[in-house]
Amino acid sequence: MVRATPVALRIAGRQSADSNGTGVDVSAYEGFGLVLLDASFVSGTTTTLDVILEESDTSGGTYTAVPDVTFTQLGAAGSTYQAKAIELQQRKKFIRARIDVGGTSPVYDLCVELIGQKKYA
Repeated sequence: MVRATPVALRIAGRQSADSNGTGVDVSAYEGFGLVLLDASFVSGTTTTLDVILEESDTSGGTYTAVPDVTFTQLGAAGSTYQAKAIELQQRKKFIRARIDVGGTSPVYDLCVELIGQKKYA
């Protein structure tokens, strides 16, 4: 990826509740991109972390899960680094990361990033 451009789908930080990332306009990208998840368990009891990549036609519209892009759930121990390829031109205009945490007092450190190639101007 010579012209690789990174963009945060979820800025690095502590996560203790469900949240939705901000929609990112991928219409300016071409080809395949990589969605990277870097997460680690911090504290809590019987906790789970699920990261779901979602897409929508509009930034504030209804988001649905991107088919065939599934991250493995992280439980109450350890860490994970996962990379998933996504064909950006086959997606709707906006993508975002949805973060679902469960358990008793769950705390995780994580970030989700998209790395893709922008189209030539």
